[in-house]
Amino acid sequence: MENDPLTRRVFLVGALALLASGCNSTLRQMGEPISSALGRESRIEPRYRRQRVRYDGSEAPGTIIVDTTQRYLYFIEDGGWAVRYGVGVGEEGRTLKGRAIIGRKAEWPSWTPTASMIRRKPQYAQYAGGVSGGLHNPLGAAALYLYRGGADTMFRLHGTNEPWTIGQAVSSGCVRLTNDDIVDLYARTPVGTNVLLI
Repeated sequence: MENDPLTRRVFLVGALALLASGCNSTLRQMGEPISSALGRESRIEPRYRRQRVRYDGSEAPGTIIVDTTQRYLYFIEDGGWAVRYGVGVGEEGRTLKGRAIIGRKAEWPSWTPTASMIRRKPQYAQYAGGVSGGLHNPLGAAALYLYRGGADTMFRLHGTNEPWTIGQAVSSGCVRLTNDDIVDLYARTPVGTNVLLI
């Protein structure tokens, strides 16, 4: 994965941000100094950090399982193993459950709040025209789009510019991972991958 273009881009963006912070101490991302923004992933609880774990379930290798209660995402591997990632999930009553597939993938995706999100949180109206991809974007470094019956469910597995929310139920329904973790998952996950959300 060291030669993966998305991994290289995430590294280069981080390196450029470090250089910029040396030149301009007022450079800010989402209202906080860039120096603290770059160290945010260290605030994640150790249990939510990516690790390889045993898996004795019945899902086939290559399947993604999202446990919304425990706040873990599992990528099932061969031989009774899985890669486990800590995730942030939707607020109570706003999580997708059941089966889906990855219908599309995007690096540094743009984000547009849905009409229902704007109704619930009127402050999102300022983003109704969309937010381009980048460090300021709530979808982070990459997104995997969940589809059912050939249609976009409007739910995503995506990165985040708020990594301290991993392990919490805070989103409008999407599943968020750290940017490092979504880059890792993105590289493992082709379009058509089966997803089970429980």
